[in-house]
Amino acid sequence: MLFDPRPKASRSELFGRDRELELLHANVDVPIIIISGIRRIGKTSLLTVFLNEVSIPSVIIDLRDLHTNYGLRDLYNLLSKAFSSKLDKLYDVLKSISGISIRGVEVEIKWRGRGSLTLSSLFDALNRRRIIIAFDEAQKLRGPRSQEFLNALAHAYDYDRNITFVLTGSEVGLLYGFLGIDRLDSPLYGRYCFNLKLERFDRDTSQEFLKAGFRELGIDVEAEVLEKAVEEFDGIPGWLTFFGNEYARGNRDIDRIKKLAIDIALGELQNIVRERGKRYAYALRGIAEGVKTWSGLKRYIEEKEGTTISPSILYNILKNLEDMSIIHNYQFLDPIYREASLRLHIDQS
Repeated sequence: MLFDPRPKASRSELFGRDRELELLHANVDVPIIIISGIRRIGKTSLLTVFLNEVSIPSVIIDLRDLHTNYGLRDLYNLLSKAFSSKLDKLYDVLKSISGISIRGVEVEIKWRGRGSLTLSSLFDALNRRRIIIAFDEAQKLRGPRSQEFLNALAHAYDYDRNITFVLTGSEVGLLYGFLGIDRLDSPLYGRYCFNLKLERFDRDTSQEFLKAGFRELGIDVEAEVLEKAVEEFDGIPGWLTFFGNEYARGNRDIDRIKKLAIDIALGELQNIVRERGKRYAYALRGIAEGVKTWSGLKRYIEEKEGTTISPSILYNILKNLEDMSIIHNYQFLDPIYREASLRLHIDQS
C-alpha cells in the first residue's frame, strides 16, 4: 500500500523510484554503494525493495538506535540481531564461522576474549559466499569504534570480493565526512563507491503519488486538497505518505495534519538541541525567521544570549547543521523543519 508508513518491501509499493532501482541493480557488484538523501526521502524503502529483488543473500543492520559512544558489544548486538533475522538465508555460512554460535533462531557473536571475532575476520568469514551487507544510517558508526570499522571496510574492499556493502545516510555531510573517501588520512581514501542521492518528488510526481495512493484506497479527493498537500509537504515522500495515511484515516484537516508532522520534526530537533546545546536552537530559529548571513546569525544569537559568540563556534554550528542535512546556505531542506524550528523552546536558565 502506497500510504503504508512502514518501509516498502516490493516495487509495486515503491512509487517513482524505478530509475533508482535500476541503477542499484546495474551497480550491484561495486564493493561499496552509498545511498544518501534527507530524512523521509525513502532510502530505507529503496534499499529494502532492492535487496528483495536481487537473488543475492543480504542483511540490513539498522543503526538508528546506536548511541554516540557505542562500544563493540553494542555494535555486535545489532549485527547479531540482523543475522538472526536472516538466519534461514545465511545459516550455512554462519554455522561455519568460529566465534558465532546459533542457539535456536538466535545468532550470537563473540566480541571479546579468546575466540572472539574482529570486524575484519567477520567480513573475511562471510566472504565464503556472495552476500550484501547493508548499514542503514551508517553515519551513526562515527565514534570510538569508527576507525576500526573503516579499517575493516577498507580491508574487505580489497580482499573480500564476494561482499557488497551498502551504506545509507540521511545526515549526508556526516556520512561522507565519516567515510573520508576524499581525505588522505582515511582508510577508504581513493576507493571508488557508487553514489546514489535520492531527490524529492517534483510537483507532478507528488500529485501522481497522492492520486495513486487514494485511488488504491478508493477515496476521492478534491484537486484543491491535493494541490495544498503538495505545496505544504514539498515533494518529500515520507511526509506525503504521512498526509495520505492521516487523510485516509479520517483526518481531513490539512492544517491539523501539518501540525502533527511539525510536532514530529520538533521532537527530532529538540533531541539535537539537548545533545548539542541551546545555541543550536537559536541558530535554527534565527534561520527559520529569515536570517540569511553569517554576520546576521552571529548578531541574532548574541542578542538572544546577551553574550558574544566566537566565530569558530558559529562556524561549527552551521557546518554541523549542514552535515546533518537540515539546512544548506541558510535555507531549510525540509519546510516542515523550518516550521518546527520556529516552535523550539529555549531554556533560558
